[in-house]
Amino acid sequence: MNQLPPKTPVASPVSESTNSRLEALDNLSMDSFWLEVENIKQSTEAEQEECSLADVKTQEEGEAEAEWLQDAGLAELLEPGSEQEQLLLLSTLTRTQAAAVQRRLDTYSRSRRRRNKPPVRDVRDIFAAGGAQDTAAEKEESNPDPLWHNLRTSNTQRKSQDYSCTVRNPGKEEMFNMDVAYSEQAAVLLKGSFLPDSRKLKDGNALTRFKILKGRLGVTRIGDLSAQDMKKIPTLALIELTALCDILGFELKRNKAAKLKTTEKRLFGVPLNTLLENDQKLLPNTKVPLLLQALLSCLEKRGLETEGILRVSGSQTRIKSLEQKLERDFYSGLFCWDEVHQNDVSGLLKRFIRELPAPLLTAEYLPAFAAVQNIPDLKQRLQALNLLILILPESNRNTLKALLEFLSKVVARENNNKMNLWNVSTVMAPNLFMHKGLPNKIPEGKEKQLAEGAADVVRMMIHYQDLLWTVSSFLVAQVRKLNESNSKRYQFCDKRIKNLLRKIHADKDKVEKNHGEPSKIVKVHASLLLKDSLEVHLNNATRVADVLRQFQKNLCQNGWNIVNTVNLLKCNNSMDCTNLLLYEVGGNIGEHCLDPDTYLLDLYHINPHAEWIIKQNPSYPRMF
Repeated sequence: MNQLPPKTPVASPVSESTNSRLEALDNLSMDSFWLEVENIKQSTEAEQEECSLADVKTQEEGEAEAEWLQDAGLAELLEPGSEQEQLLLLSTLTRTQAAAVQRRLDTYSRSRRRRNKPPVRDVRDIFAAGGAQDTAAEKEESNPDPLWHNLRTSNTQRKSQDYSCTVRNPGKEEMFNMDVAYSEQAAVLLKGSFLPDSRKLKDGNALTRFKILKGRLGVTRIGDLSAQDMKKIPTLALIELTALCDILGFELKRNKAAKLKTTEKRLFGVPLNTLLENDQKLLPNTKVPLLLQALLSCLEKRGLETEGILRVSGSQTRIKSLEQKLERDFYSGLFCWDEVHQNDVSGLLKRFIRELPAPLLTAEYLPAFAAVQNIPDLKQRLQALNLLILILPESNRNTLKALLEFLSKVVARENNNKMNLWNVSTVMAPNLFMHKGLPNKIPEGKEKQLAEGAADVVRMMIHYQDLLWTVSSFLVAQVRKLNESNSKRYQFCDKRIKNLLRKIHADKDKVEKNHGEPSKIVKVHASLLLKDSLEVHLNNATRVADVLRQFQKNLCQNGWNIVNTVNLLKCNNSMDCTNLLLYEVGGNIGEHCLDPDTYLLDLYHINPHAEWIIKQNPSYPRMF
């Protein structure tokens, strides 16, 4: 990106009455983007490579598929191996997910045949019952399924179409379904040839408001699952994202993992994991770098009201001087923030992000984040972003969340700082999407398109972050199934274990047959607060909120002083803000913090062997 592109407005497919306003907004906003690019170039040291928007290098056929299968937890499929190992993850997949896996195996097999190596096994053969004469492929040919036909032909049918970004029902509220796999939803829309009307809007107030459709098992947020279960989410999310892109006819682009260079610095230009490891020696359980926390805290205290914050550049000389002082004095506690100019702090913030040896959105998936702009429908773009965020390493995801929460606060003070959602997005996009470690050049004439697309992705991440930091119910269900499959692996080790597992599964089948039972008595444990467990009578209307309310009542009856626990309950009969949480532990889940609106009898039927434990919310001061 050697030259700045001409900033000529692009015709927008909206009414003539709004054309001039949107074009003026585009020009102003894109001016901010390219000004930020110039600032980045000026702050880049002479010996460093020039930054550019992320692109992806072409890999040999089969190489990318092999890497994908390995990242998706399916490395066993690349070579003949244990069928039990292969079945473990494959047994949890939906039809569209299994089709996505098969496509990568087909491509990998073709590359092996060219090298005179035997092809890998067909996924559908692995699922086929022993002794069956017809393969899954033969069954498909003899009894064609429209969904499978659509899955196979979606790429060739839709790649030639030129989509522009769309907004569904601007300014209105829509339900966001997380119970059904996104790829399955897209397949249904494709089957009905659903193509939304194209509109392009940059007014944050006109964006569609999405409300997560809550099933009877409630909503699971990132952080509600145990670390052990969360490790399974990225592989499942990668498979689902690939299946979704296949349905939509878009290539999921990925870079190779970046090779991180060692540095003598302690703060800037240090790998994120290394930075967190050093911080955790001082403050255990640190999830966001202490320097970033300090920068954001300083800006929140004195910078949110500053006009043009983030957009107005600070002094490059002062910023470099401050960086040197922070490297020397930050960990000793001698650095003083009180007299630092707020525009210089915002410059340090942006410098910290872009100086990371690997992009915050990761080198592997930065092209995928950028490609989200090519998905025509807003809801499907958000589905793709949700999956990409779940794929991110935990350290990157937590750091990104802290940054986006701050950017939301900047936008909330728009009346004072004159920075609306689109202004903030265009300024921050270069810092997230341009990286000196990815020096690939932008195709001539594509600068404006890629710049606007990157800014639009940042805008979505800021505006919809509550939705994006949610673990879809269908992924949680797959984790449960995967855990159950894991437990079955050991049933042949010992006859006594085998008999015990048979009894457990027989009991479970008995429970599943009695789904219509009107009530159930269970015990909820809170050993730190009560000597005995709490006995709860469950019916079809019993929610987590009701159990916590019953627990509060028992505390009062036992003489506990809860005068100061004003956040236990809200007057509207909900438990959105609480000092106490109910956890599901064991069975087919590691540990799961439950949504207050979870219906417990439904949860019991899904995981009858779990324990339920009440704990204090770690985000609140301790009560007892």
